[in-house]
Amino acid sequence: MLRTQKMGEADRIVTLLTRDHGQLRAVAKGVRRTTSRFGSRLEPATHVDLQLHTGKSLEIVTQAETLNPYGEIISRDYQKWTVASAMLETAERFTSMEHEPAIQQFLLLFSALRSLSTASHDPSLILDAFLLRSLAVGGYAPSFSQCSRCGASGPHRWFSLSGGGSVCVDCRPAGSATPAIETLELLTSLLTGDWDGAEVSEPKFRREASGLIAAYLSWHMERNLRSLPLVERV
Repeated sequence: MLRTQKMGEADRIVTLLTRDHGQLRAVAKGVRRTTSRFGSRLEPATHVDLQLHTGKSLEIVTQAETLNPYGEIISRDYQKWTVASAMLETAERFTSMEHEPAIQQFLLLFSALRSLSTASHDPSLILDAFLLRSLAVGGYAPSFSQCSRCGASGPHRWFSLSGGGSVCVDCRPAGSATPAIETLELLTSLLTGDWDGAEVSEPKFRREASGLIAAYLSWHMERNLRSLPLVERV
């Protein structure tokens, strides 16, 4: 479940990310009434099994069963909930074409929410790894080990948002950032799933990596995520 919004006096429109059919929107009739039989199951970040009926314009939820209550678990911790909100918004943006299969994004989000709910890793690292991998699945994987323009082996001292990541001295455009080598190593670990390498990183390099990821994401989405500035990082 990605998002919900009120409709009428008692209904909600729910935005879903499905395994086989990509993003869908459906109406949950009467779900805001206290007598609703599945109101609590239709909350953001919850993994559910739904039965839908095809309506005139939107699907209609006729049955809901909770498979994994990630949203309920995550919502008990404010930092985790802000992280989850940013991940849900990112997934919604990257799967904006309804009924377009997006199994990689589905599996990526499912895995990230599970890790967040079980406290497998630091929440900020889970978010940054999710954002980087979402970019990669969307076709915007940044380069950290070689020049993104000429392919020269690195590591390189400069990082360009418009250039696609690390750039060498000959290819660097004006305004390129100069992250620490340790930051680039952390970014590589997050992208490749090297959690051992990511978790030994120092706070200052994590902060720099988070800033680069946020800027890179905004550049390729051409707008900022509403929820990302609200993320509580420790």
